[in-house]
Amino acid sequence: MTRREHLRPWTVVCAAALAIVTTGAFSTLSGLLVGPLHRDLGWSRSAVGLGTLVSMVVYGATAPFAAALMDRFGMRRVAVGALGLVGCGAGLAATAMADPWQFVLYWGVFVGLGTGATAMAFAATVTERWFVARRGLVTGLLTAASVVGQFVFLPVLSAVIERYGWRVAALSLAAAAAAAVPLVWLALRDHPADVGQQAYGAVEFTPRPAPRKDAARRALRVLADSVRTGPFWLLAGTFAVCGASTNGVMWNHFAPAAHDHGMPVTVAASLLALIGVFNVAGTVASGWLTDRRDPRRLLAVYYAVRGLSLLVLPLLFTATVQPPLVAFVVVFGLLDVATVPPTLALCREHYGPDAAIVFGWINAAHQVGAGALAFLGGAARDAFGSYDMVWVTAGALCAMAALLALTLRTPTEAEGPVLT
Repeated sequence: MTRREHLRPWTVVCAAALAIVTTGAFSTLSGLLVGPLHRDLGWSRSAVGLGTLVSMVVYGATAPFAAALMDRFGMRRVAVGALGLVGCGAGLAATAMADPWQFVLYWGVFVGLGTGATAMAFAATVTERWFVARRGLVTGLLTAASVVGQFVFLPVLSAVIERYGWRVAALSLAAAAAAAVPLVWLALRDHPADVGQQAYGAVEFTPRPAPRKDAARRALRVLADSVRTGPFWLLAGTFAVCGASTNGVMWNHFAPAAHDHGMPVTVAASLLALIGVFNVAGTVASGWLTDRRDPRRLLAVYYAVRGLSLLVLPLLFTATVQPPLVAFVVVFGLLDVATVPPTLALCREHYGPDAAIVFGWINAAHQVGAGALAFLGGAARDAFGSYDMVWVTAGALCAMAALLALTLRTPTEAEGPVLT
């Protein structure tokens, strides 16, 4: 393998990471919109939460079909289309939105479709096609890219909202999506065979498979087959808890909860960005560990420690940043999306070549859990005037997920991959 051939898979990873970073920024902006939409348009927090719920559910439902569409039309076309959808949704929200139903349509549906198409099923497809070796590491890197988009830009977006308004922040993200389109189109390639080389770590050249014309039917067939297996429900259940305890509560309610205790929203957003910084380290480390350790035990540890951190969070909120809250940020950041590499590895073990689509459906459960807690968290705040119950509930769910992870049997303990 020449140096140029050696670098090509990593160039594809960089292009995929750019698409994931860009669309990831849309996922967390909704948490910063709760206050401004409540204040400027008079909407209730539960009304904003409904739009967020729809976005997360659409996101989750899109992922498995997007993985199948990549087999039909190619990753490049799907990724560029996703960037167009999120840009359109954000642009319409900034310029034409006045009623809650429009937030559900523009942010819930358009942004949900775009972010779902570049979700972890996209990362799984890139990894499966371009890498034989270092798959855990690449999964960690692409997951980290998602984290960068979701958290690192939060302080900037928060400052923009505070100084110029939420519409300017939405328009800025729409412009970022438009700028990413030509770069992704030029650098991303669908398969190593497109450039006449083999996947990273492969011992022989693999021709590009013919496009599959039954993308939607295949996604549904894989779902129908996988739901008849125990590992699917265990992985979907744990990943639903993952979504509820991260996207559901942290992205949407951490900043408003901190503000309830007197902390400025810009400071709370900076803490979320710091979580994102530690997410990168934690996710890459998790990918490295997944290549070397039992992914079931890794998941159990991640969920158990995350649950403990959420249980103590209500005791840590103050008007200013104190060392205990910083310690929470570090711990939660290291564990936030560390669950992705071991979950994807378990999908690969159990479902073989259908792993990317199965993971897409499992990711749908992640988004349902996230959307449910995003909505219920806002409703709890409206009803009780506090988020305390939300944090305790999320912590208890994590304890349950830790136990579920340990009950999962590996194919080597049974008869081999469930689906082939």
